[in-house]
Amino acid sequence: MNRSSFFALALTALASSCSIGKTSLAKEPPPLHDLEEPLELQQEPKDEDGRRALPPGSFTGIEAADRASSLDALLEQGDGILVSAVIENSPADQAGVVAGDAVLEARVGDKRTALKWPSEWRALEIATPAGAEMMLVVDRAGSESTLKLTTQTRVRAHARVESERFREEVKVGVTVRTATEVEARAAGLGPGAGAVVVGLARGSPWRKDGIVYMDLIVEIDGVTILHPQVLLDAIRAKGAGERVKLRVLRGGIAQTIDTRVSERDHELSGFSIPLIYSYSFDRGYAETSVVLGLYYHESTKAFWRTRILWFIHLSGGDSDKLEEESP
Repeated sequence: MNRSSFFALALTALASSCSIGKTSLAKEPPPLHDLEEPLELQQEPKDEDGRRALPPGSFTGIEAADRASSLDALLEQGDGILVSAVIENSPADQAGVVAGDAVLEARVGDKRTALKWPSEWRALEIATPAGAEMMLVVDRAGSESTLKLTTQTRVRAHARVESERFREEVKVGVTVRTATEVEARAAGLGPGAGAVVVGLARGSPWRKDGIVYMDLIVEIDGVTILHPQVLLDAIRAKGAGERVKLRVLRGGIAQTIDTRVSERDHELSGFSIPLIYSYSFDRGYAETSVVLGLYYHESTKAFWRTRILWFIHLSGGDSDKLEEESP
């Protein structure tokens, strides 16, 4: 290689190692590599016969949704459940409730229930007898009014609602799903409440402190889990190393587990002196280059490869059998 060719190569390498303007960086941390979600826990629980055998509760005709998922909530924060649909000729239809209303509060007799999560509404329907008068405080386009409906006997079970899954990969390393109606009602919660553990990272502090698959988390620090988002918000509010107290149901038996939250590990993933030296590490893969690749080495946990002077190659790694022990 003559001198002019070497300098051309050097300039090319220098240009490739420099950038003008903003560098593109990941906005979210990578997925946890050790988050384990057993295949059998990814399926919807098979408890439909048990669900249909439950007392159906009363009927109002209101289909409730999480108000926080609606566009209105993004523009105007507020509590209350969103009325996603009203069944024709139902008590709610006769009372004047319409889709898009936000029900802020329900009163049956002297008992008032402020509403935020659909599970609270479903729990109220289940607990209220047929023929009871229910007063609803409704927000419609920013204007509040009070409507009265009379509950009816529910002649068939409420339609099954598929469970939702949520991952927390920053401080705990856990995947949870909403409890089924059978699971939730056994815990004294409304359908859609609670958080069932269906995934855990091997390095999760909760795993180390005794949380296991299928634990139903019903409280965190004394706050009832009316939706898995309540659990996630409580986790995110904690700093690394802070303690949380979980009340869980395991096989129908309640117990309290004192545990903690952690944070993402940090590591040097790259270092470079243009033209002279570069090093990078990405989840088990390491790469080193010296003087424009005169020495180049890459490795994983299982294999390695080295190149010297661009044409001398060495490599090695694990075989497909264990070492034989001497007798």
